[in-house]
Amino acid sequence: MVILLGTDAARGLGHDEVERRRAQFGRNELPRSHSGGIARKLGRQFNNPLVYVLLAAAVVTVFLGEFLDSAVILAVVLVNTLIGFVQEVRAEAALDALHSLVRTHAAVMRGGERMQVPSEDLVPGDLVLLEAGDKVPADLRLVRLSALRVDESALTGESDPVAKDEVVLPQVTPVADRRNMLYSGTLVTAGTGAGIVVAVGGETELGEIHRLMGAVRPVATPLTLKLARFSTTLTIAILALAAVAFLAGLAHGERPGQMFTAAVALAVGAIPEGLPAAVTVTLAIGVRRMARRRAVVRRLPVVETLGSTTVICSDKTGTFTENQMTVRALWTPSGRYDVTGSGYGPEGLIIPSAGDGTGGQAPGAATRPADRDAALYWSLLGGAACNDATIRPEGSGWQVRGDPTEAAMLVAAGKGGIRVREFLAANPRQAEQPFTSERQFMATLHTSTLPHGGGTVFVKGAVERVLELCGHEMDTDGGASPLHRHSVLSAAHALADTGLRVLATAMMRLPATGGPLSTMELRGWMTFTGLQGMHDPPRPAAASVAACRRAGVGVKMITGDHIRTAVTVAAAVGLAADHDAGTALTGTQLDDIPADRFPDAVERATVFARVSPEQKLRLIDALQSRGHVAAMTGDGVNDAPALRQANVGIAMGRTGTEVAKEASDIVLTDDDFATIEAAVEEGRNVFDNLTKFIVWTLPTNMAEGLVILVAILLGATLPILPTQILWINMTTAVALGLMLAFEPKEQGLMSRPPRAPDRPLLTWALTVRILLVSALLVAGAWWLFEQEAAVGASVAQARTSAVNLFVAVEVFYLFSCRSLTRPAWRIRPFGNRWLLLGVMVQTAGQLALTYIPLMNELFHTAPISAEAWLRIFGLALLASLVVALDKRFRRRGF
Repeated sequence: MVILLGTDAARGLGHDEVERRRAQFGRNELPRSHSGGIARKLGRQFNNPLVYVLLAAAVVTVFLGEFLDSAVILAVVLVNTLIGFVQEVRAEAALDALHSLVRTHAAVMRGGERMQVPSEDLVPGDLVLLEAGDKVPADLRLVRLSALRVDESALTGESDPVAKDEVVLPQVTPVADRRNMLYSGTLVTAGTGAGIVVAVGGETELGEIHRLMGAVRPVATPLTLKLARFSTTLTIAILALAAVAFLAGLAHGERPGQMFTAAVALAVGAIPEGLPAAVTVTLAIGVRRMARRRAVVRRLPVVETLGSTTVICSDKTGTFTENQMTVRALWTPSGRYDVTGSGYGPEGLIIPSAGDGTGGQAPGAATRPADRDAALYWSLLGGAACNDATIRPEGSGWQVRGDPTEAAMLVAAGKGGIRVREFLAANPRQAEQPFTSERQFMATLHTSTLPHGGGTVFVKGAVERVLELCGHEMDTDGGASPLHRHSVLSAAHALADTGLRVLATAMMRLPATGGPLSTMELRGWMTFTGLQGMHDPPRPAAASVAACRRAGVGVKMITGDHIRTAVTVAAAVGLAADHDAGTALTGTQLDDIPADRFPDAVERATVFARVSPEQKLRLIDALQSRGHVAAMTGDGVNDAPALRQANVGIAMGRTGTEVAKEASDIVLTDDDFATIEAAVEEGRNVFDNLTKFIVWTLPTNMAEGLVILVAILLGATLPILPTQILWINMTTAVALGLMLAFEPKEQGLMSRPPRAPDRPLLTWALTVRILLVSALLVAGAWWLFEQEAAVGASVAQARTSAVNLFVAVEVFYLFSCRSLTRPAWRIRPFGNRWLLLGVMVQTAGQLALTYIPLMNELFHTAPISAEAWLRIFGLALLASLVVALDKRFRRRGF
């Protein structure tokens, strides 16, 4: 590699060569996306059938001279346009967030001189120098290193820092297993190294993720698709009815101008002007409710989409686990101990395991276990002293610098009451053997500051390698006994079988004349002190996983971590996964599955381990190809493309990278999988309330159009005027319909399966109900209009009665729509106080429309008699009873 790149592995590139290569390869930056300017982005928001309907309504109201109503409709269009524009800008921000990962400075050798340069100035062939705490500025091939370990979790999903070496690997080696490579955007946690830049900008692995994200187009939400189809159908139906009315009037000999006005009035009546506002308000209320349950929504329509989710694909690290290594068990020749507490916080105790022969003292015992078991004391002290990690408080949590495994051992020592700082102050480190993949252990030499105080050697590492160095094991009193290798290995296997990562510790006393650690022969002289078993603890997500399954929502784990780790965590959170049974698959196994069998294999499997960002995309796409509404959770850069491809992308707010957050639709502020269950519940309630509004508003719009159509076909006087239709539509939508957005969740919401993605917005049962209520309104309006005329009322009074009948039926029907299946009297009357307030406001408006002279003049109404009100309420009550009977005999299909 060095030869091909023409680089001196010691001196680096010359300055002239750097300039030539920069001109050839460009800057080390990710390519910017170009999706058009502001005008094009705004223009794209109008390409929606619902917007066409609204614009048509605005034109109609202008034609009728109702400029105020036209302005209201245009304002709704503007609000929806701005929302779509903001969504598109935020989606592009996901790509821009990737740029922040590569903006740093790098130490390089150029012309034999060490210098700091901006990472954007790196070129292929540059020799980059790295140490603990550095962010890798480009893709590098390592040429030399010392105990180098790198946190690649954001890129690969690997929870533990990866030990690197210079070994030559086959070209087909997966990214997560390339121990001789460093990748742009990852973080060095320990050691030092030097590498040759082999890829910059868009050619890096990070650039490949950028390309994948740029190629992904956000999937339309089920609500968006359903509303688009619904709006298209509604538009066609309205235009057809208007055309029929126009032609029918001409056939009756009416003047074309008069018939055009009547056809426009029909269109105004049939268009549900309040629908876009209701959708926006209902979604916004859902957003507010979800925020209270710690789920922040970034795109409004996704609120409903989450309620329609059929499968949740969750990342492991940081989602099902806490992304904080924790020592959970300790073992010494004297017995086993359990460690309580989780994460990097100091809270927790070390207690003897029951039945291990140590006495099983309660946590409140007067002395700590380390005071009674010398081996435990030296194991905890050795793990903390032979250690390069640091932990410090930051905000409400803890900030780790270095290897998370070493940080876990520091925390365990603190829980055991070990005074590590005092020991290090009296016994500073004099020499060390750093951890390497070949050595598989780390050793440190500590020399006492007291005269003739001697020294201490600590070793920690892989169990087998540490045992090779040991000739004895420490007993309870600190004495040395013969090493029982078989017992130690049995204990290590028992801990590993529970999903723990196991490290061994050992120590050795040195005389004052002991030589440097680098020249010392350790083999056979060390004393084994104990085992420490740790893992990234699973979150308490089992109940939430079970709740999702009861709700008909499948849960799958997709991670870049090892298959054994993934299966262990899956079992802990209630995902039954058996690698041998084929329910757990690796990325390599996925590549071997033929394309025609791939979706079926993805459907059956529960756990996917060691997968790449591109494979995550394939998995989401395969699920969507089988009709699933897929939600994806994640926190790393490697999750970003899949988060954007999914129907709902869910990022972790605390541990998630900015890239993942920007690519997502929802951010969980508590990083808890349990919050997803709450969000699904809120999403289902949002869809329920939207459906209730549509079922409530459409009968009125349809009836208004049909009343005018019947009048035209019969050549009769219009029972309702266009201005009166606008009054009904605009006031009831705001005062009555929008109140359904505040309707609380119905019982059993999470006991039913999710809605099928291909299920229409309105089922056949709901369509029949809409037609039934519409027919009742048309028949009732005509009967009342004729009845009022028969008892001597004027045309204005008869029309006023018809208008009030429409509103009265809407009020009674509103209470029925609070549940699409249960009768109104079985719903808590004060469960939605906003609805009661809306009824009071609408009632005041109707009285003003009927009895205030100014309103009479503006809307061509007139005061009506008490007998007229009795007929109005009688018809409204009759309509309500018919709807109740419909609920009683047709419960299915809703």
